[in-house]
Amino acid sequence: MNDAALALSTLEVHLDRVARNYLYLRKKLKIGADCAAVVKADAYGLGAAEVAAALYAQECRHFFTAHASEAEAVAAALPPAGAPDSAVIYVLNGPHGMAAADWQQKGFIPVLNSLGDIELWAAAAAAAGKRLPCIIHIDTGMNRLGLTALDVTQLAEKRTALLQGLDVRYVMSHLACADEPGHAMNLQQLAAFRQLTAAVGQAFRYSFANSAGIFLGADYHFDLARPGCALYGIQPYEGAANPMHGTVTLKAKIVQTRVVGAASTVGYGAGYAAAAGDNLATISIGYADGYLRSATGRGKVFVGGQACPVVGRVSMDSVVIATGHLSQPAKTGDYAEIIGPHQTVDEVAAQAGTIGYEILTSLGKRYKRIYTGL
Repeated sequence: MNDAALALSTLEVHLDRVARNYLYLRKKLKIGADCAAVVKADAYGLGAAEVAAALYAQECRHFFTAHASEAEAVAAALPPAGAPDSAVIYVLNGPHGMAAADWQQKGFIPVLNSLGDIELWAAAAAAAGKRLPCIIHIDTGMNRLGLTALDVTQLAEKRTALLQGLDVRYVMSHLACADEPGHAMNLQQLAAFRQLTAAVGQAFRYSFANSAGIFLGADYHFDLARPGCALYGIQPYEGAANPMHGTVTLKAKIVQTRVVGAASTVGYGAGYAAAAGDNLATISIGYADGYLRSATGRGKVFVGGQACPVVGRVSMDSVVIATGHLSQPAKTGDYAEIIGPHQTVDEVAAQAGTIGYEILTSLGKRYKRIYTGL
């Protein structure tokens, strides 16, 4: 019997579907615009090295991580920097976490989010005696990362002094409400991006669209799009069917079944009342595995293609489900589907009162991971 058959829980990552999503998004872009892949947070929980390698095979050459340590994991799966047809790895949270010499040696490109970041990188360029590559991030309304309008004015005034040592690959910003296509913020940020980039007083290449931004149309595409969630099958925008393919199948084994004797309660806090004769099953998954406690009383899983409600509190390592309605009795060793053909990651997220991003990035380390579609 193989390891997967013995595993109490399995996470199958369909790399062919990740690749299909990437190709779909790339085709949505206007002619001349390139498509990157955001692989931060371990490729949203799916495995950054495996995902990056699969996308590189589809000619993706731009990858974004949040931290330098994440960039190292991605780099290990790709041709080395400077090799023929090598990829570029950008780090969204700036030139931190490593010495400047290490950034240069590894070939990672930081996103500069403040005048302080720009001054730091300019000083590193002066010390190295060469221009250093970077992206400059301008804030257009998120108030999270990026140069403010005042910073942009100061940058324009000191442009020669600050930028002469920098090889600015792109100027970027980030959309706050692109998942709501009709939100007024989208047009406001687009106008702000055009105004602020013009104020710098120097032409660059530009990056603006995230996953949802790609679907807002060509005005948002500029030179490089940066999809993240849509690559992994998460619904990128509201108000229409999800055009993306689900990329994971998550299953957990039933480790015990029981028929309730006298009326009693289930789980911590005695929050669920079970009647005599109720059929219950315990599955090997819990909040330590990313099945969130907030799904208590709202979640469901599928056994034999039939929905089974979660009863009692979600605990660290196990969940109890009601199975009395099944056409075939649940048995120890059967698998319950958490995410898969019968239920999307977004549906699981809705049951837990959250978003698909949190579900995927919370996936624990105890699953037997299986990569298919290589």
